[in-house]
Amino acid sequence: MIEPEDLIVGAELAAYREAVVPAVRPAGPGAVRATVRRRRRRTAVVTAAAVVLAVAVPVAGRAALDRDPGPPVPGPARSVEPAPSVTPSGNPSSVPTPSTPATATATPTGSPEPAGSASSSPAAPDGRISKAQLLAVDVELPAWSSEECQADGRVRLRTSDKEVGEPALVSLTHGDVDGDGAEETVALLGCRYGEAVGKQVVVFDRDASRRIVTLGRVVRTGEGQRNLLEYQVTSAGSVRVRVADIQPCCDTPTYLVRDQWRTYRWSGGKFTQTGGPVAFGPDNRRTDLTLTADDLVLGTSDADGKRTGSLTVTVINKGPGDVPQLGFPELGQIGQPSGGEFDRCRTLPDGPVGYFCLLPGLRAGERRSLTFTFLVGPDVAEFSPVGVGHWDAQDRSWSDLVPVDNKVQVRTGG
Repeated sequence: MIEPEDLIVGAELAAYREAVVPAVRPAGPGAVRATVRRRRRRTAVVTAAAVVLAVAVPVAGRAALDRDPGPPVPGPARSVEPAPSVTPSGNPSSVPTPSTPATATATPTGSPEPAGSASSSPAAPDGRISKAQLLAVDVELPAWSSEECQADGRVRLRTSDKEVGEPALVSLTHGDVDGDGAEETVALLGCRYGEAVGKQVVVFDRDASRRIVTLGRVVRTGEGQRNLLEYQVTSAGSVRVRVADIQPCCDTPTYLVRDQWRTYRWSGGKFTQTGGPVAFGPDNRRTDLTLTADDLVLGTSDADGKRTGSLTVTVINKGPGDVPQLGFPELGQIGQPSGGEFDRCRTLPDGPVGYFCLLPGLRAGERRSLTFTFLVGPDVAEFSPVGVGHWDAQDRSWSDLVPVDNKVQVRTGG
């Protein structure tokens, strides 16, 4: 019986003889069988690989369809700045990313974002403005208190507040007060009116075109405070301002000033107070003294025409504070001191002119009557008013809470 393998070998030998017998000697049946086995093995390997590939491709495709693509990733926001967008590495983006209008049925794609395109919102404009830059342009100013300055709207700031009615740049600092990641410029502005200076703290920024714009006013004088002493920007972006209830000028002593720190934050398009007292309230260092007086009683004239005069005054301390010392600055205008309470008076080397008199004070709620004796000249027909004042233990005078009742007109009773 002839084996199948022998039939195949025979056919191969016939083809081989036809091709090579004329040129070479046949290698024999054994060599031919080996060649046939190798060819059969190669055919089997190729066929198996094709079968595996045909099965694997549908399986991989099915797996890709079953995979959850996740939520859609928002596209990059368009910048309104003319400058190119910046990549995380700091280099300008070379491949612009067009914005695609978002719709409710938008389907995310698997295509990667082009290399070099910006994937986040553009940085906020840098609002750090120098003094020279701020002085070089017209800026929009919020309104001042009407009694302080009329120059609002667009103005050019001056370098000094010596000129009446001309807004000036007093000082500036920087910090991120609106939370946009970029610094703004916080400036103290002044506008002189008479001997005093109206002030306000204003924040400036830059817009997308790098133009200087006014973000808003933090605080100004005339709104529960008469002076702005200093200010600072905290690391959290708040603006702290030290305000005062008095702006000393002329002969007003500085120790009368009360001050307090108040904190402001940018919220809802404006600055609002978020910390510190909202008002000064009553000044407990001051009190309310009242003075009443009897008629000046004059005696008979002596050889020189002078008469002895006696004046009794009553002082009431209505509070709320105690008065360490009572001061009488105008008694010397009536005549020459000649006894009575004058014997207990203490004077000050640099005190008011005339026969100034300091006497022990009054506690809140107390009253006291005091009698002063004078020598009055014959040509005195009318006297100037006399008054009482509050002096502390350091010989400093304090203004009265109700000054209108601190003086009285002296009249003669005979």
